[in-house]
Amino acid sequence: MTSSEILNAVFEHIDNNRTNFLERLMDYLRHPSISAENIGIHEVGVLLVEMLTDIGLNASLMPTSGHPIVVARWEKAPGKPTVLLYGHYDVQPPDPIDKWLSPPFEPTIRDGRLFARGAGDNKGQHFAQILAIESHLKRHGTLPCNVILLLEGEEEIGSPHIADFTRANKEILKADLVVTADGPRHASGAPLIKFGSRGEVTFELRCRHASRDLHSGNFGGVVPNPIWTLVHLLGTMRNADGEITIDGFHDDIEPPSKEDLAAVERLPLDIAELMRNLNLARLDAPKERPFYERLCFRPTLTINGFHGGYGGPGSKTVLPSEASVKCDIRLVESQDPKDILRKVAAHVEKHAPDVDFVAQGSMCPSKTPIASSFTAPLRRAFVAAQGEEPLLVPAGFGSLPCYVFTKILGMPAFQTPYANADEANHAPNENLELSCFYSGIRTGAALLYELGLLQLSEREAW
Repeated sequence: MTSSEILNAVFEHIDNNRTNFLERLMDYLRHPSISAENIGIHEVGVLLVEMLTDIGLNASLMPTSGHPIVVARWEKAPGKPTVLLYGHYDVQPPDPIDKWLSPPFEPTIRDGRLFARGAGDNKGQHFAQILAIESHLKRHGTLPCNVILLLEGEEEIGSPHIADFTRANKEILKADLVVTADGPRHASGAPLIKFGSRGEVTFELRCRHASRDLHSGNFGGVVPNPIWTLVHLLGTMRNADGEITIDGFHDDIEPPSKEDLAAVERLPLDIAELMRNLNLARLDAPKERPFYERLCFRPTLTINGFHGGYGGPGSKTVLPSEASVKCDIRLVESQDPKDILRKVAAHVEKHAPDVDFVAQGSMCPSKTPIASSFTAPLRRAFVAAQGEEPLLVPAGFGSLPCYVFTKILGMPAFQTPYANADEANHAPNENLELSCFYSGIRTGAALLYELGLLQLSEREAW
């Protein structure tokens, strides 16, 4: 076979097995694996090991201090690069159940979409990668490059143990690059490649003044109100112009490269349509800041929830005794979560020493240069599989544990989302367009093929 015939034969196999592939995905989605509630995690891990062994990979379920991690490998292509494919087999809780049009763990097809919890995030996407591997093996009995598959069981609860697991298993996870199929395509429907993800820290601020709730007439203006204490504290952390005003917060931010800025300039954008869809009258301050600059290159401070006082019907003239607020901060390269948490704690101590600062989860940001030598074969894979050049996004807007690959293992890491932009991940009626599922399998197959064209002697260029 010629080089192009090799990939076309795999594409033909994929097209001929669409029904089989869809039925198997639906069966996979019927198995709940909710990490937050420890439902079905071990069972689905075992199911994956059996599935991956059956298609010809050396697979095992490896323990962590929390939920286990599935690691599978095929390394029979000497002189070829090794790609580590990351995904997660845990899913979000399905609540609120009453908002689902069909049961979350009974996969249902409507209007060319597959509805189920995990369809897009992330079972459907990493299953597409698995089927791409299988399709090469079924058609040719071999893979174009070496493959390590790592499927985590705790991504939906913040990946609390993957860093320790990675440090303890550096040798068996050693690869040339990492590719993650997760998240949605661009809102325009175009495919994309992301070159990083923002990090995250979460924390809670808690305040109690009196020992009990009080009458607002008898004690208002005398006893301090914990809600006002938190309001004033939050006002010192982010001003009305949208600037985060915590001392030293911006010190370590790595500015975008020329390639980064050029890439975001090419991203499609329809602000008016976005605002119509979300029923927005305005964007957040500062209004002059470019849209994608906000999402790729700027950190954020978000109030996730504010709790305190009376919220029932009518009025209750009460002076509450306690209040709390939950927040998250999205971090950009090269901010350190531990350093940021120390700075937030110092800020709280300085401005409101009677407020308790409670640090919670954290995740480092990750970044791979757009100028990476792997960018070209990844782009060619999308063109071969989908007939369209992917958009290049310098940094993903959300958070994924890609830092374990870039910072602990020292490998370039890329995200190649396969799901539709409106997949409703984390929400009721999560879904995956069937066309996205099939094109994802094709793209995964083309990715392996394009990487297989690289020779180990080219490693210096990588």
